[in-house]
Amino acid sequence: MKNVDDLIASAAELADRGLSKGEIADELNVSRETASWLVERSGAATEPEPQVEPDGPDDIHVDWNAIGSGGKRLTYVGRALADLLMETNGEADVTVGIEKAGVPLATSVSRELETTLAAYSPAKHQWDEGDIEDLGGGFSRNFAPVEGRKCFIVDDTVTSGTTLRETIDAIRSEGGEPLACVVIVDKQGVEEIDGVPVHSLINVVRVGEQ
Repeated sequence: MKNVDDLIASAAELADRGLSKGEIADELNVSRETASWLVERSGAATEPEPQVEPDGPDDIHVDWNAIGSGGKRLTYVGRALADLLMETNGEADVTVGIEKAGVPLATSVSRELETTLAAYSPAKHQWDEGDIEDLGGGFSRNFAPVEGRKCFIVDDTVTSGTTLRETIDAIRSEGGEPLACVVIVDKQGVEEIDGVPVHSLINVVRVGEQ
């Protein structure tokens, strides 16, 4: 995707397929507020979103399709993420991938680090309107448990840190220990969340007036 019009068209297509705004945000690697704005602009919204500025929210779209569409490239990036984790965080028992995009990355990291693999579905996938705190995420039973295990967390991007924080809390609630998080792109310069370090291959720095 090259411009905002492409993003608006993609948001409309995803909304027509029945995806929630939270899922659209995940698919397009943007914040929930940006996803709402894109859906509203596309005409697919059932209700307007008055809290979003008419000129668009302050956000950055990250398109890593060139990585995700190639198994070999995905493996190489997974190795780089694993290398970041190995530098200063000790050894983990489980690599937790945040659905959807974080799971294939976590699979590569897990293979490189020789850990088991867990998958977490965040609350934002259910979000369409209202307070996301009323929703809940969960771990897939088709993957490894985190109880009593040291965990690395893998996702594709950090936008606000909300999803990483939710995953950290979920691991602790299950009796696991989150050691560190790793992503491809950090939009906010997040260094740690609730005492858990966050590593990124690329850190986006905004220059100029905010």
